[in-house]
Amino acid sequence: MRRVRYYEYGGPGVLTVEETSLPEPGPGQVRLRAEAIGANFVDTKIRGNAGGIFYRPLPGSPTGDVVGTIDATGPGVDPARLGERVAALVDPDAFADYALADAAWLAPVPAGLPAGPASLLPTAGPVALRVLRTGQVAAGETVLVHSAAGNIGGLAIQLAKLLGAGLVIATASTEEKRRHARELGADVSIDYTADDWPDQVRAAAPGGVDVALDAVGGATLTHSIDLLAPMGRAVIYGLAGGELADLPVRSFFAQRTVSGFSLLAWRKARPDQARAEMAEVAEYFADGRLHMDVRATLPLTEAAKAHELLEDRSTIGRVLLAP
Repeated sequence: MRRVRYYEYGGPGVLTVEETSLPEPGPGQVRLRAEAIGANFVDTKIRGNAGGIFYRPLPGSPTGDVVGTIDATGPGVDPARLGERVAALVDPDAFADYALADAAWLAPVPAGLPAGPASLLPTAGPVALRVLRTGQVAAGETVLVHSAAGNIGGLAIQLAKLLGAGLVIATASTEEKRRHARELGADVSIDYTADDWPDQVRAAAPGGVDVALDAVGGATLTHSIDLLAPMGRAVIYGLAGGELADLPVRSFFAQRTVSGFSLLAWRKARPDQARAEMAEVAEYFADGRLHMDVRATLPLTEAAKAHELLEDRSTIGRVLLAP
């Protein structure tokens, strides 16, 4: 079978397609015959060895959200699951014809759901839902969503409305992305590359923002905390900008709070609830309350092109590889 790895840090060109033997599932694992693989932006940072935050040792392999069919089960996994169509976050060796996945965290794919939205069931959907709930979004509140044209951001806009948010403010870098955010349900969209973007948020929400969702870090997070209303909550779930923020204690004197979120930590802390939320997201996709576009489907041999699309930040929607 084929898989994608890299043996040096660098640009997308370091991704190499190689032949290897078929992997055998270990205890608690299944083997998936891949139908589609959702590529993740964070892997472009890891592959580029962009500092200590994203460091992983070589050889490297991209993570991915694999949609596929169970074709082998390891010890402790019910063989009756053979043939089941599922989605799973795979790490390592997600970019491959076959992948090994933890049977405990498989997301069953609703009948008829296309591969694009199905690839959002194990990671992006549950993250978007849980960061909103970590922020304790209440009916009528104002929610600020950064990186609104990304997979998680786009789902967060839709889920915020489903959870009863009154005003959703989205930030994105281009007019096409801002228009897309509005199409997904954002009430206001703002260019975060503009120096006065915090002032634009204040104009849209004079009383402050109740919940801010941030996966950028650095100055973006600092400004977001300043924009919070009394009793406002910020939730940090990534560091796409690669910079940590120095948060002054005075930022919290106005009854503001900041929480962090990691999907893997959440799964470990509340496994039953995490699985229930995976199923909840699947239901939203199945009945049409959530949707997501696929803007590129590429063959496995063009893994480097997939990373190029993620890095230039111009693509809206899911980037898939099809083995």
